[in-house]
Amino acid sequence: MRVIQVQRFGGPEVMELATAADLKPEAGQVVVSIQAAGVNPVDTYIRGGQYARRPDLPYIPGIDGAGTVIAVGSGSNWQVGDRVYGGWPLTGTYGEQALYAADQLYSLPPQISFPEGAGIFVPYSTAYRALMLKGLARPGATVLIHGATGSVGLAAVQIAVNAGMRVLGTGGSEQGRERVLAQGADQVFDHHDEGYLQAIAAATDGVDVVLEMLADVNLEADLQLLNRGGRVVIIGSRGRIGITPREIMAREAVVTGMTLFSTPPEEMAEIQAALGAGLRQGTLKPIVAQRFFLSEAALAHQRIITTPSAGNLVLLPTETEGPYSPL
Repeated sequence: MRVIQVQRFGGPEVMELATAADLKPEAGQVVVSIQAAGVNPVDTYIRGGQYARRPDLPYIPGIDGAGTVIAVGSGSNWQVGDRVYGGWPLTGTYGEQALYAADQLYSLPPQISFPEGAGIFVPYSTAYRALMLKGLARPGATVLIHGATGSVGLAAVQIAVNAGMRVLGTGGSEQGRERVLAQGADQVFDHHDEGYLQAIAAATDGVDVVLEMLADVNLEADLQLLNRGGRVVIIGSRGRIGITPREIMAREAVVTGMTLFSTPPEEMAEIQAALGAGLRQGTLKPIVAQRFFLSEAALAHQRIITTPSAGNLVLLPTETEGPYSPL
């Protein structure tokens, strides 16, 4: 099978197209024919050696994937031909096959395509855990989602809108902001505008929950927007920051952080049950912004960091040539 392999940590150029043996499952394992693999910022941090958890080298990148079951080890309830998406594969998803523990796979509803399915696990699980389990957001709450045009942001918008929340978002591109509004957000602000924080403050009496994708830039301002008892959930940050603790004290606010890697099994089961219901009912639907062939993995890693995207980036492992035109 064809895979992307990383022999050393570094820039996008360290990802090389290679050939590997077909996978065979042991007891409790499942082999999936990957029809689409999600590309997430965390993939680039792992590849660069910047993430706290480093895989043993060489390794195949990729956490998100969707496809069909092609082989099943003993002790599993999955059947050959089942459509699935999954997370935490035993081998990465940047290849034609991936090996999973049976309990790390979830049923992919027939109305969700494989490229859409490749954008479920990391973005939607992160968004749900941040919003509902860490942010404790409830119907009627006012939620501010920074970076609402990205894959996690759009997932959070869909989840919040369908839970009956008032949703404010920020985004850097006009296309992205239009897409956020199309998902049901009440207002979207251009974070390139100098006065956008004042505009947010003027648009609301206060914010109950903030989902923060870039805490080193926004956290101090987030605290000033919070209602009493409000919560900021830090999903991403790229540096250090100084804050005024009295902003937290005066509001009796909570600032917390999360990583999807740290999700307890019982929480993950809750998350996937909720996501599964939304996917089946049509209230949740991943947005594919751009597709790449497997040979273009390096380009996809460059784009996910440098170019704003209004949705998910995916690799198509079964294709052999590029480039693939964006949607």
